[in-house]
Amino acid sequence: MEATPAGWWVETRTKASAIFALVAIATILVALAAPLFASRGALQDLFFILTMLVLAQSWNLLAGYAGLVSVGQQAFVGFGGYAMFACVLLAGLDPLLAILIAGVAATLLAVLTGQFVFRLQGAYFAIGTWVVAEVVRLTLAQWAALGGGTGTSLPAHATRDMLGATTVGRLFGFRPAQAVDTICYWLALVLAVGTIGFIYRLLRSRQGLALAAVRDNQEAARSVGVDARRVKTFVYFAVAFVTGLTGALIYVQKARISPDAAFSVLDWTAYVIFIVAIGGIGTIEGPIVGVVVFLLLQNTLADYGSWYLLVLGLIGIVVMLFAPRGLWGLFSERTGIQLFPVRRMLVGGPPIAASEETPDALKGAPHVDSVGENARPSRSGR
Repeated sequence: MEATPAGWWVETRTKASAIFALVAIATILVALAAPLFASRGALQDLFFILTMLVLAQSWNLLAGYAGLVSVGQQAFVGFGGYAMFACVLLAGLDPLLAILIAGVAATLLAVLTGQFVFRLQGAYFAIGTWVVAEVVRLTLAQWAALGGGTGTSLPAHATRDMLGATTVGRLFGFRPAQAVDTICYWLALVLAVGTIGFIYRLLRSRQGLALAAVRDNQEAARSVGVDARRVKTFVYFAVAFVTGLTGALIYVQKARISPDAAFSVLDWTAYVIFIVAIGGIGTIEGPIVGVVVFLLLQNTLADYGSWYLLVLGLIGIVVMLFAPRGLWGLFSERTGIQLFPVRRMLVGGPPIAASEETPDALKGAPHVDSVGENARPSRSGR
C-alpha cells in the first residue's frame, strides 16, 4: 500500500485475498505434515498435483502473461531430467544437488535455443519450440552412457543415500523408499509455493506492469519505453529454470528415465495447456483450479482407455466455447473475487459533501477510483 499526499492510496489487497492468505497458510502447514498421516499412494498423488501445478503456472506465465505460446516445454522437463541423471550417474553427485544443476542446465538450453525461437512469432514460435524439443530428444536418445533410446535407471543407493533421506527415515520411522517420497514431496511443495510467490511478486512489480503492457499491445508498450524483447527473454529463461528443476525432481522420484517419457508432448505440454485453458489463462488462480479438475477427471476416466483423452478434449472445447477465460475467469467475472489481486485500486480521498446541487445518487457515494479492470469500490474508511 502506497500513501499519497492528497490522502489517496494505492491498494491491491482485497477482503477475499486477505482471508485466502490465512487459509493458504493453514493449508501449507497441513500439507507439510501430510507425510505423517497420508498413505504413500496419496503422497504420490499430491506430488503429481504439485509438480503439474508448477508446470502449469510456468506455462501460464509464459503464454498468459508474456504471450509466448510454447508447445515445446517438454524440452526443459526432459533436459532437466537427463541433466540430473548425468550428474548422478556420471559425476557421482547427490540427487538434490543434481536437481539445482539441472535447473541451470535447462536455462542454458533456453539461452541457446532462444537465439532461434525468438526470431519467430505466433504459430511459428509454437512450432519452433516443438522442433527444438524433438531435436533435443533425438540427440539425447543417442547418448549411450544414459541408456540411449531405452533409457536408464538410478541405482538404488543413489536415492536411498541422498541428502536427508536417512535423517527423515530415522525421525519418522519411514522405510528408505517412503523417506525418498517424503523428501520429493516436500521439495515439490516448496517449489509450488515458491513458483506462485515468485509469479505474484513479479506481477505486482514494475516488471509485471511492463509484462502486462507487452501482452496487451507490444507496439504500444515499446512506444512508452518498454523493452519487449528483454521482458519476454527474462520470462522465457525463468520458466526454463523452473521447468528444468521440476523435470529433475520428477525423475528423482520416478528413478527411471527414457527419451520418449521425458520428452512426451502429451504428458508435459498438452496436459499442462489443458489445465491452464480450463482453469483460466492469465490468472494465478486458473492453474490451481485446472489442476484439481484435471486430477478428478484423470481418476474418474483413466480406466476408459482412449475415451479418456476424447472426453478431455471435448471438455476443453466446451469450456473454451462457453467460458473463454476458463472456469476461474467465469467465477471471478460473476463474483468479482480475486485471490491473487494484481490490479491497483486508488482508495481514500476527501468525502463528497452533500449539497443541493449534488444528485441524490452521488450523496454518500464510495470514495474509490479504480486503476484496473473489475476493481470493486469500497467506502471511505472501510
